[in-house]
Amino acid sequence: MKLKTIAGIFLASAFLVSCNKEKEESKDVASAETTDFQYEVEQFADIKVLRYQVPGWEKLTLKEQKLVYYLTQAGMAGRDIHWDQNYKHNLKIRKALENIYQNYNGDKTSADWKNFEIYLKRVWFSNGIHHHYSSDKIKPDFSKDYFTKLLSDTKTTLAPEVVDVLFNDKDAKKVNLDESKGLLAGSAVNFYGEGITDNDAEAYYKTKKSPDATKPYSFGLNSKLVRNASGQIEEKVWKSGGMYGPAIDKIVYWLELAQGVAENKKQGDAIGLLIKFYKTGDLKTWDDYNIAWTEATEGNIDYINGFIEVYNDPLGYRGSYESVVQIKDFDMSKKMEVISNNAQWFEDNSPLMPAHKKKNVVGVSYKVVVVAGESGDSSPSTPIGVNLPNADWIRAEHGSKSVSLGNIVDSYNHAGGTDRLKEFANDKEEIELEEKYGEIADKLHTALHEVVGHASGQINRGVGTPKETLKSYASTLEEGRADLVGLFYLYNPKLQELGLVDDWKKVGTAAYDGYIRNGLMTQLIRLEQGADIEEAHMRNRQWVSAWVFEKGKKDNVIEKITRDGKTYFNITNYQKLHELFGQLLKETQRIKSEGDFVAGKALVENYGVKVDQKLHKEILERNKQFKLAPYSGFVNPDLVPKTNDKGEITSFEITQPKTFAEQMLYYSKTYGFLPEEN
Repeated sequence: MKLKTIAGIFLASAFLVSCNKEKEESKDVASAETTDFQYEVEQFADIKVLRYQVPGWEKLTLKEQKLVYYLTQAGMAGRDIHWDQNYKHNLKIRKALENIYQNYNGDKTSADWKNFEIYLKRVWFSNGIHHHYSSDKIKPDFSKDYFTKLLSDTKTTLAPEVVDVLFNDKDAKKVNLDESKGLLAGSAVNFYGEGITDNDAEAYYKTKKSPDATKPYSFGLNSKLVRNASGQIEEKVWKSGGMYGPAIDKIVYWLELAQGVAENKKQGDAIGLLIKFYKTGDLKTWDDYNIAWTEATEGNIDYINGFIEVYNDPLGYRGSYESVVQIKDFDMSKKMEVISNNAQWFEDNSPLMPAHKKKNVVGVSYKVVVVAGESGDSSPSTPIGVNLPNADWIRAEHGSKSVSLGNIVDSYNHAGGTDRLKEFANDKEEIELEEKYGEIADKLHTALHEVVGHASGQINRGVGTPKETLKSYASTLEEGRADLVGLFYLYNPKLQELGLVDDWKKVGTAAYDGYIRNGLMTQLIRLEQGADIEEAHMRNRQWVSAWVFEKGKKDNVIEKITRDGKTYFNITNYQKLHELFGQLLKETQRIKSEGDFVAGKALVENYGVKVDQKLHKEILERNKQFKLAPYSGFVNPDLVPKTNDKGEITSFEITQPKTFAEQMLYYSKTYGFLPEEN
């Protein structure tokens, strides 16, 4: 589970969001960390592309550096899996767009060409033709006739029916959560074969039984559900020798090298189980790997690799491929591990019903890490916090790992400003609190969300997994539940008692101001006028904020103010808001623990989906004055190995790409292991 990149707005604007020679010459060579580092790469459409540093790299041994390098290569080897998962035509579309970009010799000063370049960059950023956040199909700002001419001029081939898709209304939504349209029928994501319906999928998985019902397998996590030539439904498993086999074989190659330089036996054994999973596709092995990975807490290097988050599957079964390679940030981890050490206190003192509290919170580890490379679902748009594994029974019995991506957050902070904050904050006091305490409030909310939030609570015995009981609402309910845990404890003197803050009340006040301001107003700048909210994290921030706003109306806990034709939200009673967050947390946990689909659906649909269109129009109009893009993401630094005459790696150099296009083209050339159709 991940705290997805709200930082593109909220951290960044203090709101809490050829040949080798040519390749080398096109780089800015940089040390792991410099004081004059250029964080911003470029901005286009609604996207800002940033760089991040890798502080502490030089403190690693050569063996540790090799481990990081092999793991990042393993991650990149699976990059195209995520592209294909997102949409069945993505790889052929990308190949065509890149061929045009590299071979067109016509007028590159025209508005049409500029718009073509922007379209390609947007597709690169989203790993396909659907927006990375809204999941709406990205609309080209050039005509089909112009595109057809580009194809002809560059001798690029792309099937006419695929060309049509770029300009028509077919496959308009990558992930559709509107049940009236059919969750699968309305979704373009490439997790299900043609003609597979919601009922087909649910009926198929009802036949799947785990050997131990208390340890359910993650059925469907690593496969595409299709109908075979005989009309029977079956799974095309993502494994070596199966679907995505050529890329998975490359992942395995690099993981085997990584296992050879593992820091310790537990880490090496975990990598070995991941290799076995990729070779066999066996879900029991996946569970064994997750347990081993969770318990491998020693060492300076860690990683995420596999089919992880299920947000992109409207039914919540299939995991998107992703990879994050990370180095422990020793100083910050030491300061923040106090939260994980006190996880049981947080659980015991939560407002949950006693039956829904864990009697023994097991093995929650928390680290602030330095990212060294990301791929798949984590790149270019990245989370700022992650808590894994996702299986509730593993978390209950073996614990979990929580990380905050420290250097990613640092890059957001360096690239931001406060102008948008000043526009939407209610008064000077709110602005000053955000400027002084907003950053620490954000870091603590991330830590509490990941360490305590996702680790808290338990499902009643005999109740199915959330994807079975809560279905398409499971992800947003889980993210909202974790947010609520963080919000409940952000306004609590315990934080000061633990030495995490100097003034708990001011930190909590800043956190509440920022959350309500975002949940009721500022996140709407990410939506087009008239749209509903579809993305799980955006939904959860709105249903949490809208619920406490409505329930607090009687006592005027949050007042809606109109001043000079502009809307503001002002919290009048922070203690009562704290109590409302606690009430909603209790109810959300009850919904999860009891598998109450009706109540979960009502909570999300009544508070998290529909948008106040009048307010939305106002927010978009007020936001026009700002040049800061609402979404941010990253290029990765390149770890370049230096070798001796025997071909042995002797050292590494870290380089930074000059442009976004440079890195994307290099990735396509270097890691394009899959055919255009899979």
